[in-house]
This record gives sequence, C-alpha cells and structure tokens, in this order.
Amino acid sequence: MVAPALQGMRILRYAATHSAVPAALTLGNFDGVHLGHRAMLSMVMRAAQDRQLTSCVMTFEPHPRDFFAPERAPARLTSLREKLEQFAALGLQRAHVRRFHSAFARISAEAFIEDILVEQMQVRWLLVGDDFHFGAGRRGDIDMLQQASARHGFEVVQMPSLAIDGIRVSSTAVRERLAGGDLTGAARLLGRPYSISGRVMTGDGLGRELGFPTANVQIKHNSPALRGIFVVEVVGLQSRPMPGVASLGTRPTVKPDGAPVLEVHLLDFSGDLYGRRLQVSFLHKLRDEEKYPDLPALQAQIARDAAAARQFFRSAGGAPLAR
Repeated sequence: MVAPALQGMRILRYAATHSAVPAALTLGNFDGVHLGHRAMLSMVMRAAQDRQLTSCVMTFEPHPRDFFAPERAPARLTSLREKLEQFAALGLQRAHVRRFHSAFARISAEAFIEDILVEQMQVRWLLVGDDFHFGAGRRGDIDMLQQASARHGFEVVQMPSLAIDGIRVSSTAVRERLAGGDLTGAARLLGRPYSISGRVMTGDGLGRELGFPTANVQIKHNSPALRGIFVVEVVGLQSRPMPGVASLGTRPTVKPDGAPVLEVHLLDFSGDLYGRRLQVSFLHKLRDEEKYPDLPALQAQIARDAAAARQFFRSAGGAPLAR
C-alpha cells in the first residue's frame, strides 16, 4: 500500500517491494526530528542530488522500545504522521515506514543488508549515525556495512553526533529538557519550538462552561514528553500563528485518573474548530498542573493563566493580540 504523498514525498508502508530507482538512504527512529536528524537528512538529499539517486529515509513503527518493553519505553516526541510531515517539509523524495513486529525483529543483520537494503531498496549510498546497530540482537554495525558495501557496490558514510553548546543532540536530551520545563533548551536542540499536531476532537464542554472554550487536540500517546500549563502558538486556522494557552495533562480537578489531554484556549478566536488539524507549538511553561478544590477556583486560575499568556506575547513581541 502506498499512502498519499505529503507535499510531494512518496510514502511506502509495505515491506517486500523492489524499488525501480536506486536510492541514497538513511534510516532510524528519528523521534523528534531534531537538528542531528535534520543534518543527516540534508546529507542524504545532497548525496542523492550529486549521484542522481532518489533521496530516501526509512523509519520504524512502532518504536522498537515500544515493541520490546512498552512499560519502560520513553515518551514519544513525535507521532508517525508528525515525523512524515517533517521529512516532507525538508524535501525528502521517499519515506519507507517499516512495521516493527516480531518477524522483523528476528531478521538477521546479514539478511537486512542483502534482502532489504540491496534487493528491495537498491541502496547505492547509505548514511548511518555513530551509534547505529541493526538486525536481530543488534549484531549489525558500521564494520559489517563497510564489508558488505564492497561486495554489493554501495557506499557507506558514518556521521558523528552533532553537539550544540557542548551538548550531544539526541532525542533523550530533548525529552530531558521538555520534562524539566526547559522549552528554550529543547527548541535549541530541535531547531524549532516543540510542537504537537492533531485533530480537534469533541470534548466535555467544560472549558466553554467556565468561559474559556478550548480545542481538545488529539494526542497519539498516553505518555507525552511534557506536562503542565503553557503559552502556545497554534497553526492551522489562519495565515499567521494564533496565540493561546494550553493545558497538557490529566486534569486532576476534573478527572483524577484520566488519560492525558491537550486542551488549547485561543486568546482571540471564536468559532467551530471540530475536525480541524492544528499544530500546537509550546513557547513557555507557566506552571505545573494542580488540583483545585472546586470549579470556581479552577476558573479563576484559568483566567490568571490567560492573562499571563497575553503578557508573555506583549513583552516578548510574539503573535499579535487583539486590543
């Protein structure tokens, strides 16, 4: 099955297909698509252009850690769709989404090279990171790839880790900063503010009842990388980002044992948002979630949060606000 293209990028979701076009490829989980990932993807596109190849990326769904040990898996930074949108925005020509399941996990490193890279994908140029391993038991490494490249006629390049201000750029480093409320530090590693995209779903209407209507944005995972109350910008409604304040968490005042919910109150907007796909960018953390004794106390705090968000935009020269 071939999914519809995102901005001209072809997405292949089936496993055993034989490419008719030789490829320049990099592969990995790419969770967050941070600056290190973006540097790798840029190298692939340059190599493809120089060698008249198709620029390709291979990623895995679910994340192997989600498959092997879901109870210990780290918080996901991006959903599959968000990753694909990032790939397309960068200009990749093709994305291969490999379903990670027990049969795939048992493929030997040798078979991965010969059956997938060489036979199925016709790889001519391959870029991997400095900690890349593959195949059953993670037996495959850069040395095995270099040995195979001589036999099968493809080029292997290894890219060292990228460091910013002495910090190795990694998905783990981004998660740590988000969990600690350091949105500026996370944005520095990502090359952009951290964001979550999703469709607006029907909620319980409590925000409207309290005088602060919210868009209930669907999130794909039950363990978001950050929680709390945030100043945000929202893309997907107008030509410019729209200012807002968002709550991401379990809403302890309303549902003590609820699943995480992303609710966004747009500061200068009224209208029907149901079914719209929005991108919510997190700019500044206002506070952690709290449980309030009653709904009037919660309503008063939401008013203070909205006022703080307005002040943030005015003082920071952010998105224009209605006067």
